Amino acid sequence: MEQVTVDGGTGVIDTTSVPVQPELPQSLRIALATGQMRRPLGDTLRPLLDLFADGEYQVTGPERLDQDRYLTPSADWPPADESRVGYYRTAIKSGYRPVAVVLETTDAAVILDGHHKIAAYRAEAILPHLLIISPLG
Repeated sequence: MEQVTVDGGTGVIDTTSVPVQPELPQSLRIALATGQMRRPLGDTLRPLLDLFADGEYQVTGPERLDQDRYLTPSADWPPADESRVGYYRTAIKSGYRPVAVVLETTDAAVILDGHHKIAAYRAEAILPHLLIISPLG
């Protein structure tokens, strides 16, 4: 678990409403797709965190979701690109653990990135691996 500060964030992602799905840089998408997250997470996730409103946040993970629970999608559900879901299903069957990013507030746990990954995990009956970002205070 890490505490991170966003100062000078764009506020594109507002924790009081269901955010839009962000566009992430290629290097971060690759890290999430492979599950190869470098520490500190705040540094690795900085391009995403810079889309948040200024404030203090907690980042936890990557970790396996401890129970199957409802995650609110920020994009179409189920994901339309079945070949992408198939790609992640193959990776999961091969032992890889791609990581989805979820914004967790008191009201909901919203998928920011990883709709295809979560669909693949569910198709394989495996609980997804997540990075969870939560506002503090």
